[in-house]
Amino acid sequence: MKAIVTVVGQDREGIIAPICARLAEYKVNVLDISQTILQGYFTMIMVVDISACTPDFAQLVNTLEEDGRARDLTIHVQREDIFNAMHRI
Repeated sequence: MKAIVTVVGQDREGIIAPICARLAEYKVNVLDISQTILQGYFTMIMVVDISACTPDFAQLVNTLEEDGRARDLTIHVQREDIFNAMHRI
């Protein structure tokens, strides 16, 4: 099963590493990643495989959101099917 992780916040050093470390800790595999800086804002979107995720999906979401708040970032996690349904024209 796949999920979409989005991260937005003021650009600075050290944003990616702790997020990817948390994903690795939970046995979440990053399949694809895109990042850019838009007028001083760091933006990243990742497609991840959550099929081997050790906590349940809700715990993964809560942990990443808490990690984001602690780092002054907005982190959202959605299952791929929900993400696709919300962005269909």
